[in-house]
Amino acid sequence: MIENKTPRVSWEQYFMNIANEVASRSTCNRKYVGAVIVRDRTILSTGYNGSIRGLAHCDEAGHEMENDHCVRTIHAEANAIVQAARNGVRIEGAEIFVTASPCYNCFKMIANAGITKIYYGEFYRDERILRHAEELGIELIKLG
Repeated sequence: MIENKTPRVSWEQYFMNIANEVASRSTCNRKYVGAVIVRDRTILSTGYNGSIRGLAHCDEAGHEMENDHCVRTIHAEANAIVQAARNGVRIEGAEIFVTASPCYNCFKMIANAGITKIYYGEFYRDERILRHAEELGIELIKLG
């Protein structure tokens, strides 16, 4: 019998590890973010922050800055939701794993998509999501 010397990670850490790998595809070098949408321990969709499909990436064309944010990119969470829609994948009742907590606009999309849990690595900027998550009954869980 082969003995496993490495303890298995939790499902939550497993999906966050995958989100970190997805982030490695990001094309805006200001912040590398990855997202994984999961239901019943099955990956439904992934996304990373990057430019509009078909346009040059920030690391090629430069950043479009507004209020200290690069607005050339589409955030990882939004890209994961869009990819699910493009492929006809229902994400209502799913969970999302994101390497950084969602901005306010992404939080609103996540909520309207019917995602019930948000796991995140680092907290990123917008505390409004904490209040609204509680009001909506969306679990917001920091990992790590």
